[in-house]
Order: sequence, then C-alpha cells, then structure tokens
Amino acid sequence: MSISTDMGRRVYVARLVQKIADPAQAILGYQELVIEDVQASGPHDALPDLYKVLAAARDLNDLIKRLLDTEASGSSGVFAVDSELRHDLRTPMNAILGYSEMVMEEFAGSLSASIADDIAKIILESRFLLEQIDGKLDVFSDDPREKLTDHVDVTIAADLVRTIAARVVRSSSETGRILIVDDTASNRDLLNRRLTRDGHLVTAAGSGEEALSILETQEFDLALADILMPDMNGIELLGRLKSHERLREIPVIMISGLKDDGAIIRCIEAGAEDYLHKPIDPVLLRARITACLERSRWRERERRYLAQIEFEKERADTLLDAILPRQVIKRLADGEKVIADRIDMATIVFADIVNFTQFAARTPPIKLLQRLGELFSRFDELADQHGVEKIKTIGDAYMAAAGIPDPRPDHAQAAVAFARAMLAEMCRTTGSEPRLNLRIGINTGPVIAGLIGRKRFVYDVWGHTVNVASRMESCGTPGRIQISQSTFDALGPDFGECHHEIRDIHGIGKYPTYLLL
Repeated sequence: MSISTDMGRRVYVARLVQKIADPAQAILGYQELVIEDVQASGPHDALPDLYKVLAAARDLNDLIKRLLDTEASGSSGVFAVDSELRHDLRTPMNAILGYSEMVMEEFAGSLSASIADDIAKIILESRFLLEQIDGKLDVFSDDPREKLTDHVDVTIAADLVRTIAARVVRSSSETGRILIVDDTASNRDLLNRRLTRDGHLVTAAGSGEEALSILETQEFDLALADILMPDMNGIELLGRLKSHERLREIPVIMISGLKDDGAIIRCIEAGAEDYLHKPIDPVLLRARITACLERSRWRERERRYLAQIEFEKERADTLLDAILPRQVIKRLADGEKVIADRIDMATIVFADIVNFTQFAARTPPIKLLQRLGELFSRFDELADQHGVEKIKTIGDAYMAAAGIPDPRPDHAQAAVAFARAMLAEMCRTTGSEPRLNLRIGINTGPVIAGLIGRKRFVYDVWGHTVNVASRMESCGTPGRIQISQSTFDALGPDFGECHHEIRDIHGIGKYPTYLLL
C-alpha cells in the first residue's frame, strides 16, 4: 500500500470519527435525560431497557474517544480496515436502536410526550450516525443540512413516535424453533425478546461451538448467525452445518454489521437462506423469518409428499410384482405397449384340488378361504424356490410354467420338482382339518406368452401345449403327477421309472402319458 493511500485512509477515518462524535454525545445526553424523567414519572418497568441503552451509548462514546485520542497521538497501525471499524461502531448502535425501539413499542401508552420525544430524537440521531458510519454521507462536507437532526422539529419526532408505537406486534402464522448465535449479549437479548414476542421458541448461543453443542441434542427450524465471532465465524459455522447430514436442512439467516457485498456473496454461496444487516429492523426481521419458515415448511411438505409418492410407488410395484413377472414389469416401465412373446420350449403345470367342491360345501366361507389362501401362498413360495413362474389360479386350480418368461434348458426338470414339492405340501395337514389332495398334469412344448388387458393386467400363456397340460391334469390320478410324451422326452433317459400307458384324451384322441412313480 502506498504512503499516500495509507494517509488518505487515516484522514478519512479521522474525519469520520470527528463527524460521529457529536451525534454520539447527543445520544448519551438525551438518554441521561430520558432516564431521569422515567425515574421521576415512570414507567419504571422501562428502566432495565433504558439502562441498556445508556450502557451502549457510553460504550459508543468510549470507543470514539479512544479513536480520537489515538488519532491525536499519531500512532501508527491505529485504524483497522474500514469494514472492521464500522463493525465495532455498529455493535453499540445495534443495542441503542434496538432497545430504544423496544421501549417505544412496549410502553407507547405509558410514556409522557417529552420522554417519547427524547427517545425519538435518540433514534433519529442513531440513524444519522449509522449513515455516517456506512459512508452514505460526505464526511468532508460541513453542510449543516446533512445532519438530519439539526433541523428535526417536534413534528418529525412526534411522527416517528406514532410510527413506532403503531407497529402491531402480531404472532406470525409461521412460528418455529429458532437458534440465535451471536457473541454479543445485547444482540442475543434483543433478538430473543423480539422473536419470543412473535410466538417463536428461541434458544441463544454465544459462540459457534456452543451452537454446535446445542444442535447435538435439539431440533430447530431456523438459525440466525452472526458473521464476526471470535472462536468460529458465522461462515465457518454455516459450512459446518451444511456439511452435516442431519443439520444441512436447517435454513440459516446470516446477520452482520458488515456492509460488504463480498461477505453476503460468500454466505449465499455457502448455503445461507438470507442475510440481514445490523441494526435489524424489526419489521424486516419478522418478514424475513416468516418467509424463511414458509419456504422451509414447503420444502418439508415437498419431502413428505415425495416420500408418500415413493411409498405408494413401492406399494404399487409390490402389488404389480405379485401379479406380473419382474421382466414384464421392467418392459412396461421401459415403455413397451404390447408384450407378446413366442417361447420355443416351456413346461406347463396344472394342479387341481380333488373333490374341492364337496369340501367347500361343508366348510364355512372364512375358513375355506383361509385354507385355500394358505395353501396357494405356500405354492407361490415353492414356485419361487424352484424358479417357476406362477401364471394364475382358476378357482381351486393352480397354473404355473417353467421357462417363462426367460427360457431355461432344465424347464421340464424344474416343473417336475415343483410338482413333487406341491404334493409333499399337501401331506402337511395337521389337526382335525380334512386332508386335501392334488391331481397334477404337465406338458412341454412351444407357447405364446404375453400381457393382456388394460384395466386389470393378466400375464397368460396360450397354445396347444397349454391345452394338453390341462388334459394331463383332468384325466390324471389323485396324488400323482401325469406328464405327456414331450415332457418325458425333455426329462431325458436318466430321469427314472414311470408308468406308461396310451390314453384316450378328450379333444386329442389316443395319446401317450406317463405317471411318475
């Protein structure tokens, strides 16, 4: 940095300190008068807040005096970066404005006209001083019109009194659990009181580390975090929150006395929901928090809706999976409109419960359906175990296929193993339940398989092979498995012994069949 640049900054800061010294002293003077008058005539409940204003005014004047003394001594390294100087000056200003406005709002009906007028002047002087600090006014100009309070009359002060007193403090329809993180006690107190009055549940932390400790055990809908803090600045805290799986969804509003667009940009880039300048305007604070909570609620509703949609989708997929083969479901999802396949070789299994009509006639409906449901559910499990696809149930008959929809070389062996498992299941009858029996028929050959229907999807198989399998079952023997010649051939010569005979099959004629031993 050049000598001329450094000298220019020193001159600028020195002039700024001189320009703000007068309004700072005026604030302190008015505040001393206000406390004297309130001590004499009340309302005495306002004194705690008024003493906080007095303490902040003294801190402001002490800070300005130190800057003036340092400037007069010509010490080097006195003036920090302008933004830091502004931050240091704005800290007591935040308390002065915040508590003064709080008194005007809470005791509007109890303050005498003279006390309200003096507090209004303190607020006006504070706003003028903030404009000087923020560089909005020319610190090198001696035009007395710049100093707003030089020509503030009683009418303007009274108008300010009415404006502040007329603020309707309403509990927002959007209230929530809010965490305040600020290393300045007066800032925490002011925010806590304002937010509590609006119906929020508020917890305050004096540092980033304390905030993280609180967040380990408590849930919050929103966090307000100061940027400049000693142990961990607000941007670092924001980064920690956004990198945490559970905490990253908490919206964060950053608060700072820095008038630095770069800081705002860094906060937004790091994931901040919004940004507020100190001293915080109560109306703006309420509006920002309400908007932030509304967005948070909408995001939460959206997450719930998406979760519900995902749940319903999973339920629908589960239901569809119970009706259709997974391969067919995938093809539907991929956009196929017509699903129809010619399968060169598959094995069809038909199983029918013997004398089920008589059993149904003497069994109560609930017990009948329970027995049939349990039996067919077990058949479904056996089908999955043997890699066989259930096609459908027709009354008390159960139809399945091996080698559909995906071809497999051992389809005949899988079908016979499944059929034997079904017969074994029929022997598991316990207690007083009457024993049921199956008649099973199996045939092997080419089929057409596909999806039919629109309102209710059905995956089915068609062809001569299906008809013959049905005939193998209908003319079979209870408790036995009857297979066709094509199935016998597909099983191979090493399969085992079978009882062979030529039977007259309805609709087919003379046909070789085999009863498995």
